[in-house]
Amino acid sequence: MHDTPPVTPDSIRASLAAALDCETLEVRGDGHHFEALIVSARFDGLPRVRRHQLVYAALGERMREEIHALSMRTMTPAEWAAGRGA
Repeated sequence: MHDTPPVTPDSIRASLAAALDCETLEVRGDGHHFEALIVSARFDGLPRVRRHQLVYAALGERMREEIHALSMRTMTPAEWAAGRGA
């Protein structure tokens, strides 16, 4: 029996917001599988692998113990603006 609280999109969002300065942060999921859109200036000049490493570091032990599947889109503010047609 687990006594840890269930993982929710809000709990993941809170962990990411505390560690990364995000302009846009959206997390969806069903308790097992999650999707995140993370837009942060911290990603400027970084390849996708380094961006994902920053996200994994922000989630820390939660990635190993609580979150079973997380797909993510990591974008800079400029990439996000360009993608939205701004």
